[in-house]
Amino acid sequence: MKIKKMVLLANGAVPGEPVKTDKNSRRGNWGNQIEFILTSVGYAVGLGNVWRFPYLCYRNGGGAFMFPYFIMLVFCGIPLFFLELSFGQFASQGCLGVWRISPMFKGVGYGMMVVSTYIGIYYNVVICIAFYYFFSSMTNLLPWTYCNNPWNTPTCNGVVTPTGINNTLANVTRSLVTGAAEVAVEVVNKTKRTSPSEEYWKHYVLKISDDIGNFGEVRLPILGCLAVSWVVVFLCLIRGVKSSGKVVYFTATFPYVVLTILFIRGITLEGAVTGIKYYLTPQWHKILDAKVWGDAASQIFYSLGCAWGGLITMASYNKFHNNCYRDSIIISITNCATSVYAGFVIFSILGFMAHHLNVDVSEVADHGPGLAFVAYPEALTLLPISPLWSLLFFFMLILLGLGTQFCLLETLVTAIVDEIGTDWIIRNKTVVTGGVAIVGFLLGVPLTTQAGIYWLLLMDNYAASFSLVIISCIMCICIMYVYGHKKYFKDVEMMLGFPPPIFFRVCWRFVSPIIISFILIFTVIQYKPITYNDYVYPGWSLAIGFLMAMSSVTCIPIYALYKISKSEGTTFLERLKNSCKADIKWGPALSEHRIGHYAAPVSEGEVEVRPLKEELKEKEDEKRDEISLTIQGSNGSTAHNTTPSA
Repeated sequence: MKIKKMVLLANGAVPGEPVKTDKNSRRGNWGNQIEFILTSVGYAVGLGNVWRFPYLCYRNGGGAFMFPYFIMLVFCGIPLFFLELSFGQFASQGCLGVWRISPMFKGVGYGMMVVSTYIGIYYNVVICIAFYYFFSSMTNLLPWTYCNNPWNTPTCNGVVTPTGINNTLANVTRSLVTGAAEVAVEVVNKTKRTSPSEEYWKHYVLKISDDIGNFGEVRLPILGCLAVSWVVVFLCLIRGVKSSGKVVYFTATFPYVVLTILFIRGITLEGAVTGIKYYLTPQWHKILDAKVWGDAASQIFYSLGCAWGGLITMASYNKFHNNCYRDSIIISITNCATSVYAGFVIFSILGFMAHHLNVDVSEVADHGPGLAFVAYPEALTLLPISPLWSLLFFFMLILLGLGTQFCLLETLVTAIVDEIGTDWIIRNKTVVTGGVAIVGFLLGVPLTTQAGIYWLLLMDNYAASFSLVIISCIMCICIMYVYGHKKYFKDVEMMLGFPPPIFFRVCWRFVSPIIISFILIFTVIQYKPITYNDYVYPGWSLAIGFLMAMSSVTCIPIYALYKISKSEGTTFLERLKNSCKADIKWGPALSEHRIGHYAAPVSEGEVEVRPLKEELKEKEDEKRDEISLTIQGSNGSTAHNTTPSA
């Protein structure tokens, strides 16, 4: 039975059944479906789930925010997620190649590449700072615990009572004057408190300058960590999805282990229940506030990674008949459940800190880098064996960031390789990956200067904001109304074996575009100039931010005009019509999947053509399998494997 078992594994089918040839040997596929799901979960579940969602939830009505949040998940998040997965999987192309569906809209793919480039640059800087804090936590005493360090100022006021004699003047004065814990708390409440973790962040890690234009020096420790983070990303993607698919077994699952450890520790602390109540208590009157619905829609849209190009890219490595409908529901719900779960972890610790300081939870709650590198690290200093909890927390941030960064880099590399499409560049994809990583590292160097945090927040607020909404809206319009919803529904049915459920068809055509338009209007109406603590960004920096936002959107009309000018036709309308038509190369990548109207001949090189040597090798393997099965059969019968013709 040993030989027979090996034959079954090699063929992937029971003897006597047709062998499925669903692998794209030229471009590659995921090793199995779990790798795709874990990669997509790692891509969708990122830093925003930890440092943005809990803050939005308590700011917008606590538990009441969950209602519009899940409404937006059902009517916008999951449908858009399914649309992008099916789009990439059907064509087996990245965010550029899929626009054979309507070549005039290829600028949408270039816009996705621009957005992914911006995000990839600053996202890895955040990861490198998490690396820095991770290394700094490898000590008996966290360096941001006390105010007795050279970088501290006289206004520093720690929450932990120092045991040594090297205290700052402020702490000595406070202990002498008050003499009692109650009075000390009152002083903390009534005066502006600068925590040691905040001063460590500003004056030691960043050595932050006074203006966005004052770059100062490059912070060499952060630059070194940036190099480490890019090397890690490159090594994990050195063989494309074949290597990253193995890495995600750890990077996508271990953050949940850390979250659970921190959750168990958090809920056992005094004051944790108060923090969780503050996080969840519904304020139902806020349900009627348009801002709450706008925040819910925006968070769903941005946290799932729609319009970045990553979902299309990841799905393009699926086998053609994979059930991406099921996958989209699993991944979307996992992403949102992770956000809710992370809220319990964050607010249990913040509730403990608020109880320790005798202040309201709102005074210690924060979001973004302020939560990750100031508020939460300070809360960790209050725990026994604080370096251990700090190591776990920052290790979790690193893994959450890497999961997203893998897909951002793979999106760019896949788009480049698919666009050029030569055998040489496909064989040397590692070289392209290395080149993109080096460019990403060099472009991230300015963010490691003393003004780096200003630029990082500027990119975070403008590079991937309303431009993503516009890109997603145009993508829906192109697929549903330019290419045609009926044709696309048939394409999905041909791929999955069943048509998209009527709910998704209605959402794709009407509901999701309306919600996306609502997000865009909400973003414009609620716009406020960016600030960082008390620093107000100058006008010229905001102009650069808008240029970054518009750079991805302007790709769409520029390429459309270029394509129209190059299309056949004597009049503008004829050229417009021809540029909107689906390219003859649009459709499944493998010849055996091109049935019906896709069976028309296409140019060599665009659809995978199996080399003669490969076909001969397959025939030899089939003969060898038949011989082994004939020898193995104990009842005298012979099993034959038949391969269907394309």
